[in-house]
Amino acid sequence: MADNTKNAPSTLQSYVDSATGAVQSAIGSLTGSTGDEAQGEVRKDAAQTEHDASKAAVKVPGATVSTDGGIAKDDANRSQGSWNQTVGSAKEAVGGLIGNDSLKNSGRQQNLEGQQQEAKGQLNDLGSGMASRAQGTVGGAVAGLTGDKKGQEHYDQMRADGKAQQRGVEHDVQKQADAERKD
Repeated sequence: MADNTKNAPSTLQSYVDSATGAVQSAIGSLTGSTGDEAQGEVRKDAAQTEHDASKAAVKVPGATVSTDGGIAKDDANRSQGSWNQTVGSAKEAVGGLIGNDSLKNSGRQQNLEGQQQEAKGQLNDLGSGMASRAQGTVGGAVAGLTGDKKGQEHYDQMRADGKAQQRGVEHDVQKQADAERKD
């Protein structure tokens, strides 16, 4: 598992590679070296691919899997909040159709409560994911320095799971923003 995470896409590494490629390309341009300029452009393109891969994750109902093998289960408030929004919207629609203001208002209230509940779950997952990534990064570095291979595997997996947790929230927030833009 450690080999998996060491070769996993890294956002930070993509920034470093992109900057290095830009500098190499600029120097090539200034000195007239088309080879250096081309190599710099290739490095920048590879960095963009690395950056895109570092953000890749698959969102499945109730969980997220990141490209580096991290798996994170969604906070229960996220799925329960989403369910409450769906049921609330249905009640609101039915109440509107049949002219029942009490049902319509009850549905609207349940929908709003579901939105708050889902947001709470997203914040929990985001904070927990950030903490796991930080702890995994630091712990993995320390374990690597001390030669603790099992510890390093553990912390690498912790970092990957935290990344998956963050990516799941990012996916859901982006999906909500896209839906709001369409409305």
